[in-house]
Amino acid sequence: MTERKPPGVPFESWVDKQIQDAQRRGEFDQLEGAGEPLPAGLDVSYDELWWIKRKMAREGLAVLPPTLALRKEAEDALEAAWAAPSERIVRRIITEVNVKIRDMMFKPPPGPPLGRKPYDVEEVVREWRERRENAGQAGPAGPESPV
Repeated sequence: MTERKPPGVPFESWVDKQIQDAQRRGEFDQLEGAGEPLPAGLDVSYDELWWIKRKMAREGLAVLPPTLALRKEAEDALEAAWAAPSERIVRRIITEVNVKIRDMMFKPPPGPPLGRKPYDVEEVVREWRERRENAGQAGPAGPESPV
């Protein structure tokens, strides 16, 4: 826009006239999102990192301190162990997460404390067996065959 505001015309009036002229020429007709409702979240205060947060949400990313991420991973591993189809898989899942827990215990990163200790593999396996028996899923006596 090269046109200058005429002297003596209030800025708001001049801008309104420019917008009305553009509307008459149809310059707003083919804009992306025309006729659609405004996106949610416009009523919140301005956040300088809005675009980063939107991109992370769109891509399913989250940023947690390493200790909190491992806490969540340990909880997920225990749930996966409870749902595992064989004792061998229970042992593998718990052993893998225990390695990560021990590493973080001995080389703690900055941030909140981990608040976890390695799981007792035998205790987890014992409870896994009990849960399967209580759910009526127990097979023949003895350890599960490898899968």
